[in-house]
Amino acid sequence: MATFEEQTACVVEALFSDLLGEGDSECRSLETDWGEPVQSAGEPPTTFDPVVVASRLRRMGDQCNMDFERVSSEALAEVLKGKMEEFGAAVESLVRRWSDQNPELVYERAFLCVSVKLLMHVAKKVLAVLHPNQLTKVINGNARVRNYIEACGGWEKLDN
Repeated sequence: MATFEEQTACVVEALFSDLLGEGDSECRSLETDWGEPVQSAGEPPTTFDPVVVASRLRRMGDQCNMDFERVSSEALAEVLKGKMEEFGAAVESLVRRWSDQNPELVYERAFLCVSVKLLMHVAKKVLAVLHPNQLTKVINGNARVRNYIEACGGWEKLDN
């Protein structure tokens, strides 16, 4: 069975493929995709499909209605200029702001929504500097988000 970090990397890669229009992920539907995930002999069946999880994350990102161009944050300004080393700091700043406006959202869910939405926004503006590793590090490096996802039953149960 893949580790949390490995699953996160697969989910983020699938999200990137979808954002960039690569692969067949855009043809797959969350409701109808019940393909058999690949598994090793002797392992119990798994329901982890990174394309389905990426689709769920994208829907979560769509819930974020922030206008990043109008938000004043030094880290965000750097990210919008293509300095992706500030991506994590920008996400944290935006999560605090969005959580203040939407107190019903738990931090971890707001974190996922904002990080995916910011990724989608940056992909439109400065695609050349974007790399899946940036989002993977931000998610894997946040113990609260990791614990939240694991408490849901893992990536495959997130938002089920």
